[in-house]
Amino acid sequence: MTNKLVVVTGGSGFIASHIIIQLLQQGYSVRTTIRSPKKIDLIKTLLTNGGITDFTNLSFMEADLTSDDNWKAVMAGATYVIHPASPTPTLNFKNEDEMIRPAVDGVLRVLRSAKNAGVKRVVLTSAYGAIFAGHKNRTTPYTEKDWSDLSSKKIHPYQKSKTMSERAAWDFIKNQDSLELATVNPVAVMGPVLASDYSHSNIQIQELLEGKIKAVPNVDSGYVDVRDVASLHLKAMVSPKAKNQRFLATTGETLSMLDVANILREEFPKYANKLPKKTIPNIAVKTAAMGNQQLKMIASLVGEYAETSNKKADTILDWHPRSSRVAIIATAQSMIDLGIVK
Repeated sequence: MTNKLVVVTGGSGFIASHIIIQLLQQGYSVRTTIRSPKKIDLIKTLLTNGGITDFTNLSFMEADLTSDDNWKAVMAGATYVIHPASPTPTLNFKNEDEMIRPAVDGVLRVLRSAKNAGVKRVVLTSAYGAIFAGHKNRTTPYTEKDWSDLSSKKIHPYQKSKTMSERAAWDFIKNQDSLELATVNPVAVMGPVLASDYSHSNIQIQELLEGKIKAVPNVDSGYVDVRDVASLHLKAMVSPKAKNQRFLATTGETLSMLDVANILREEFPKYANKLPKKTIPNIAVKTAAMGNQQLKMIASLVGEYAETSNKKADTILDWHPRSSRVAIIATAQSMIDLGIVK
């Protein structure tokens, strides 16, 4: 057992809550940041539903990624920092800077305050979006060596914000002697939802089961279980081999949205008649997205190559995730159990 202090940013987040559960189970002390004390009850509900019964080693501190206030106190005495929090993206932005600036500034604020406090290593939750976007005619699986192409006309501001904030982190760390960095770049994150306040990546499953999606766009993606994403963060936090490395959190499988619907149909026959059986032609998605900011991200992904490899995390960190199917079923089952699926 260890009593080292780990700071986890944004404790009410989907990935963050699962990271906190595993840290507490492994005997770490955890201090998590919240934007408002109103979040404390929610976080305790998430952790209780995830199996935590003792909150002795957990503390809360208010801090916001858009302000310098309190970060010095947040970092005091910490050995490690895990940074999954990200300023909430607005999809109805007027210009892309509204998405990019807060993401970059937030990462740098965390790194600066970690460095000043003598933290050993920061693990940043980046994204697959910092790896795959804007590539042309791809035929080999994406790996940690890949970076999204910021010069591409096709790159969505969300992926741009993820790429630029991770790039800023690596630029910052280049000039540091003591502080180490590792990043975890997950594909679409599924797995057990722990409360009715949940992440946007799971809404797709809810909408499929509720019959809100009559046909799906032709989008391929990797899917990974949040419990495995959390365990990869913990491995990246302590392994000497993870120092200054990126890790793609993926099972290495690629599924279409229709594959996801078919998994749900097989596993939850009660919902079978609500699940889509058809795909929408690519041109129809792209045309619809012209006047709809919410659809632009989906439109940028239709028909795109999406194969990924987890060889690095497997080889260096001995990380072996559950299958995508298990992750998707766990999402759906938890949403049904919590009464989220109407």
